[in-house]
Amino acid sequence: MTPFAIAGVQMYVNALQPNVDGMIQRLDILMARFPWTQMVLFSELAPFGPLDRFALPPENETIEQFQAAARRHRIWLIPGSMFLKHPEDGRVYNTSVVINPEGEVVRRYAKMFPFRPYEAGIAAGNEFCIFDVPDVGRFGLSICYDMWFPETTRQLTSQGVEVLLHPVLTGTTDRDAELAIARATAAQFQCYIFDVNGLGAGGVGKSCVVDPTSMVLHQSAGQEDMFPIEIDLNMVRRQRETGMKGLGQLLKSFRDRPTDFPVYDRDSGADAFLHTLGPLEIPQQGSRAGLHVDVPAQQVPAEIPTYKGKNGFPPEPLASPTAGTAPEVAQTPAPVAPAAAMPDPQTTPETPGQNGNTSG
Repeated sequence: MTPFAIAGVQMYVNALQPNVDGMIQRLDILMARFPWTQMVLFSELAPFGPLDRFALPPENETIEQFQAAARRHRIWLIPGSMFLKHPEDGRVYNTSVVINPEGEVVRRYAKMFPFRPYEAGIAAGNEFCIFDVPDVGRFGLSICYDMWFPETTRQLTSQGVEVLLHPVLTGTTDRDAELAIARATAAQFQCYIFDVNGLGAGGVGKSCVVDPTSMVLHQSAGQEDMFPIEIDLNMVRRQRETGMKGLGQLLKSFRDRPTDFPVYDRDSGADAFLHTLGPLEIPQQGSRAGLHVDVPAQQVPAEIPTYKGKNGFPPEPLASPTAGTAPEVAQTPAPVAPAAAMPDPQTTPETPGQNGNTSG
């Protein structure tokens, strides 16, 4: 067994004020409670929240604070990510840093797939993040929307990555889909997944840790949480050699594939369909994009409300002007017909007790 303890920190993130002091405070508490932790991962954009107006230069005091904290606790530290502005062209990147126990920044990673069109102003990175922890194993890093594109994880695991660190900021209704993708990614690429979300402006929580068999080792709820998990990288290595539960040997099957995929050649024309999907833009109210139908507005009667307002739909009209109102003159009740003569149960031949028949 090659044990290694990684802790995720799911915390409340403010959008309009820094969260750095709170992160360091929680890190101190974590290490006091679980001193055996060797690596700590925070959520995407945890230090300053989701607004790119707080972008910093690549070298800044905040990173230095995190370096000092990693050095003090002798841990590997990935403090989520933050918006960093390129000093020459001014472009803003969603960037994570990897800090070793000596307090050195050993890797930087810019998110490859900003959540466009909603993050249209954020530039995309084009370099992968892989680093080795001596005597432990190989780690990779991707950020949030990156994992929706399996090519990113394919590139990392094809270079030997055994643990995928995945800080996210998901505060939308697709979080459950993202959790399904995390489990599928762990099984497809036979690796551990540490998927850490934030709270408040940092997301809806539900952080998770998944092992290479797709088993969920931990699932946070919707409150603050810190969860150290000891992983076994020998499990990764054996599964990649013999298959998940002795079954699928996915990485070797991909290595020995009999075909290549022309869709990855931009000049092949194999992706022609994708160019029919319209521009990458935010949908507008009443959008019919993709339906390829046109319903003229004049076909909809003007008197029919198109949505339910705060007072609800108006009541339906009554059948007549006087329907539902009390009558002005009392009406004489109609005569009631006399009731039909009923047989006397005492003289009915089939009455129980008369002929010995007691069945129901």
